[in-house]
Amino acid sequence: MEVSSFSTVPRFCYSSSVPESCRFRGFKVQLCDQSLVPVRLSIRIRRTPRTVVSCSQKRDVTVVDGSCMDEIYDKLAERLVPTSAAMFSPNVKRLVGLAGPPGAGKSTLAYEVVSRINRLWPQKAASFDDEVMPPDVATVLPMDGFHLYRSQLDAMEDPKEAHARRGAPWTFNPALLLNCLKKLRNEGSVYVPSFDHGVGDPVEDDIFVSLQHKVVIVEGNYLLLEEGTWKDISDMFDEKWFIDVNLDTAMERVEARHISTGKPPDVAKWRIDYNDRPNAELIVKSKTNADVLIRSISF
Repeated sequence: MEVSSFSTVPRFCYSSSVPESCRFRGFKVQLCDQSLVPVRLSIRIRRTPRTVVSCSQKRDVTVVDGSCMDEIYDKLAERLVPTSAAMFSPNVKRLVGLAGPPGAGKSTLAYEVVSRINRLWPQKAASFDDEVMPPDVATVLPMDGFHLYRSQLDAMEDPKEAHARRGAPWTFNPALLLNCLKKLRNEGSVYVPSFDHGVGDPVEDDIFVSLQHKVVIVEGNYLLLEEGTWKDISDMFDEKWFIDVNLDTAMERVEARHISTGKPPDVAKWRIDYNDRPNAELIVKSKTNADVLIRSISF
């Protein structure tokens, strides 16, 4: 509803033969029978309300880089090492979403950072006996285990296309991943599936994230997407990391990976063009949702 404010300002004019009363262009005219007598006009002045427009704050992004990947791993681990107070609080658990295109090095980075956190933690845990190895406080939760089964792809309207595009967002089960993250957040522990690359299917309840794990790095392609259930998944993370890598470099790594698994070079190249690069281009768009941007270098 539009709200306007008006003020009435007295004005005088003279009139001769006009109708007894009239209204024109916002003027209210009060008339008398006499000619050439003062006529009181009430002028309605329309004031437009002032509109205040607020702009959303720009996201603060931390850029992590270094002279080598080991230096980057060290910086990221230092960022996440829990304090003793956090370690012994049953309700504290830090969830990190690590995204990036295929070939960015997500799995390598996740496991390297987790390994460093678990080595650094004893230095923070003065309460542990020097001869007793403290429990691991960090672990990795891969998104690979949330692929749809091959049987589910077979049941789709176009099974051939579904298998050819395996790895696209719609060939995963994001609802299951979201439920697992909610359970982890609410209960402190959860069993999640892994992925058997030899069989080509998930393995149910193969990874256990326990109460002792205070830092969980969830790594996968689509964790920072803003569409549908992926948006709900993204909102679960305390920090959102993205590996910023040259796309051509990433695709070269993926092509080499395809060939190493026995695919002929022409088939590997076709798969890059038909599936991997389109997926990667979609993933790169989600970079703007990251809190931490990791500059990848050759490894």
